[in-house]
Amino acid sequence: MSQSNPVKAREHLKPPVTEVGVLGWIHQNLFNNWFNSLLTLLALYGLFVTIPPMFKWAFVDSLWFSGPEACREIDGACWSIIPSNARFIFLGFYPEDQQWRPLIAMILLFVLVFYTQNRKSWNRALFPIWVCGLFVMGWLMHGGLGLPVVETAKWSGLPLTLILALFGMVGAYPLGVLLALGRRSKLPVIHSLSVVYIELIRGVPLISMLFMSSIMFPLFLPEGVTFDKVLRAQVAIILFTAAYIAEVVRGGLQAIPKGQYEAADSLGLKYGQAMRLIILPQALKIVIPPSVGILISAFKDTSLVVIIALYDVLKTTKVTLSNPEWMGYSSEAYLFLAVLYFIFCYAMSSYSRKLEKALHTGH
Repeated sequence: MSQSNPVKAREHLKPPVTEVGVLGWIHQNLFNNWFNSLLTLLALYGLFVTIPPMFKWAFVDSLWFSGPEACREIDGACWSIIPSNARFIFLGFYPEDQQWRPLIAMILLFVLVFYTQNRKSWNRALFPIWVCGLFVMGWLMHGGLGLPVVETAKWSGLPLTLILALFGMVGAYPLGVLLALGRRSKLPVIHSLSVVYIELIRGVPLISMLFMSSIMFPLFLPEGVTFDKVLRAQVAIILFTAAYIAEVVRGGLQAIPKGQYEAADSLGLKYGQAMRLIILPQALKIVIPPSVGILISAFKDTSLVVIIALYDVLKTTKVTLSNPEWMGYSSEAYLFLAVLYFIFCYAMSSYSRKLEKALHTGH
């Protein structure tokens, strides 16, 4: 009987079960030495102590659809504060008989965003579609042309948050790109103005700019001339976010090899053509992760408008908690807001990773 080939025998040998699969990952990452093993055991103990009571409070002993009186008789969470006040939390002081208008406007916004996230829709028709969509949204929110006019002072809740975030992102990014190009310009005046603007804006908090736009700016206007408070807050958010976008884009421009600029010059392209066709597409692709990080921060920073008496979704929730019937349930309300903000921020982050992967062309 011939002896089996040792090479083939080695090929059929499988690694130990403790080195592959789930057990292998656990052994390598959680119990690879005594210190990590101790930390893992302490973490498991902490989860065992905190998760079951939290789950019991949030789901077992909780109430979801009841009045405030029933909530006072339980030990769990009173999630009823959300459905009972959903209309005011989401739509605020918008006239009750017209609240179908901001609902349709938000649905239209989500449809536009969903349509745009598909790269196949990136064509010449995309810009007119967005212009028409934003016009319809503005018509629905403000009124006119057959609809009762609703002043922006009554725009509140989630629609106001989405409006400030959307237009803040859309307006800040092109301005940030122009500022980044201006800071790298060889013209002394443009370079100096860009540097002063970027460093000045980055040196103050957003709260200061919101106060300036809401309180100080009207003092410099001629008597009888006023600007809408929502518009002033929107401009402050755009100007603030653009300064941070500018520095991110400038980093992307510096990361482009010098040969790319020389290649554009060798093709006889002018400055604008070289930036539009060769340099900026590569630079913007590089800075997708930090750019999205800034845009997510800008989305969360819209909650700061509460300090200038704009009733975004955070402010309407705080007003709900001031109702004596619902006092004492701030944990449930703020947890709901945290989940709401997380959904929007996670959606932006997930799309950025998808876009980065789609635009990846290798090295």
